Amino acid sequence: MDAFTPQQTIELVSRIGCKKAHMRLDKLFWNSFMAGPLIGFSCAILVSTNASPWYQDNAPGLIRTIAALVFPIGLVMIVLSGADLFTSNVMFMTTALLHRRITIKDVAISWLFSFFGNLAGTLFFMAIITGYGGVFEESPEYQQAAVRLATQKAQQPGWHQIFLRGIGANWLVCFAVFISITSREVISKIAAIWWPTATFVALALDHVIANMFFIPMGIWCGAPFGVGYYIWKSMIPTLLGNIVGGGLFVATPYWYLYLTGDVGVSIDFNIESLASAMEAGGPMRVTTNDRQQVSHSASLLHVFGQIST
Repeated sequence: MDAFTPQQTIELVSRIGCKKAHMRLDKLFWNSFMAGPLIGFSCAILVSTNASPWYQDNAPGLIRTIAALVFPIGLVMIVLSGADLFTSNVMFMTTALLHRRITIKDVAISWLFSFFGNLAGTLFFMAIITGYGGVFEESPEYQQAAVRLATQKAQQPGWHQIFLRGIGANWLVCFAVFISITSREVISKIAAIWWPTATFVALALDHVIANMFFIPMGIWCGAPFGVGYYIWKSMIPTLLGNIVGGGLFVATPYWYLYLTGDVGVSIDFNIESLASAMEAGGPMRVTTNDRQQVSHSASLLHVFGQIST
């Protein structure tokens, strides 16, 4: 089987967290901004799929499952492009912190920039592309679906219920990213991401970045509450739940199982041989060592070219 072991995978997660902690802050923000619209596309298609009055009245579980099966495309695009998603950064940064590769200050800065970058990108997509773009103005069913979804997420559950749903959501999202890193080629990565992500959506769990689209879109379409209510009743408990879900239920146990004590297995591989943008840690500074490697490779190619001629 062409896959990394769990021990190798959590080592990679730690290295990715370390690399992200040293990313230039302007690149971190804009890389996080780019993740917002990618998750926004998934959210928009989920709202569109849910705009099915007959199914909502007669088969609500079925239409929720169908919508869940199309939602993971956003996380697939994020992982394969190396964009920064705050909720998966919870796993990366927590693991690197526990592994003593970064500091609490590094974690705070990374989380701050990735969270607000995601927020800016998602609100841009929601307002400009779907809002002013009139994506849901084709028929009242689409607007009703947006309002119904926002109400179900922000008004109907209690604060503690939203917090607990946030734990479950990011437990699954971080596990999806974790097993996508285990996979060594693209098709396996997509399959690894798809099913845990579809599961959290089918169960109507709360993901703070996805909710940055769902609830403001509902407010845009006429939901009976405002921004302040959304921040207190939805964003804060979902954010805290997502941190607990990704940090305590994914990063911590795998760090404890495979990166602490004498496990008797050497973790020795070259991360630079990995192909995907996520495992390479996103856009980074070019170091002196990188320039030397490029120069050395160019020299070898020049020599080989002279020999061949």
